[in-house]
Amino acid sequence: MKLKLSPSILTADFRCLGDQVRDAAQAGCDWMHLDVMDGNFVPNTSFGPLVCNAVARSISLPCEAHLMVTNADQYIGDYRDAGMRRIIVHVEACPHLFRTLQRIRDLGLQPGVALNPLTPLTVLDDVLPLVDLVLLMSVEPGFGGQKFIPGSLARISRVRAMMMEIGSHAELEVDGGVNTETIASVARAGASIVVVGSAVFNEKKSIAASVDGLRGAQSPTPDQGA
Repeated sequence: MKLKLSPSILTADFRCLGDQVRDAAQAGCDWMHLDVMDGNFVPNTSFGPLVCNAVARSISLPCEAHLMVTNADQYIGDYRDAGMRRIIVHVEACPHLFRTLQRIRDLGLQPGVALNPLTPLTVLDDVLPLVDLVLLMSVEPGFGGQKFIPGSLARISRVRAMMMEIGSHAELEVDGGVNTETIASVARAGASIVVVGSAVFNEKKSIAASVDGLRGAQSPTPDQGA
């Protein structure tokens, strides 16, 4: 199974953001990942619906908004209108998670749920049937360019096993520290899509060369039962 790539624009050059995301799309990426931070749930701020809409209008790839915010319900409609295909919310930030996920689906979008590195996976027992994607953070959210937390591999494998047990067809996405050194082990653990930021948008290589490097480094046949 081909591992899908979803570049995060957080590390892109915003002086030429349109060109950057178009280059990533042309290089063969599968989604575009938009990290929305509010400075409250995470200690940083990023951008909002206007930037998301500009990205969505620049490419034909589907876009996903990763809402690292405390009041996601208030903004779901705005991100739908901004052209997002999928909205990912954090279980830690949504006190009424069922209602939040249902609203996302009611608006015609794919609901996704994100878990921080030490959030117990048992929360997924009831959540898995409600979502199209589970995003496991393999770094603490809020900053780009962090190193992959090795213990995340066991969590990826456990969630993949949970999905297989109930016959879930949801995507399993991993976000944080995925690069040419870690992508193969992430794929083998059972991820189906990875968020890649500085591994794609950097000053050392072209975007096309970076994407090619990630494709070449990943395992061609991920072992989802690992």
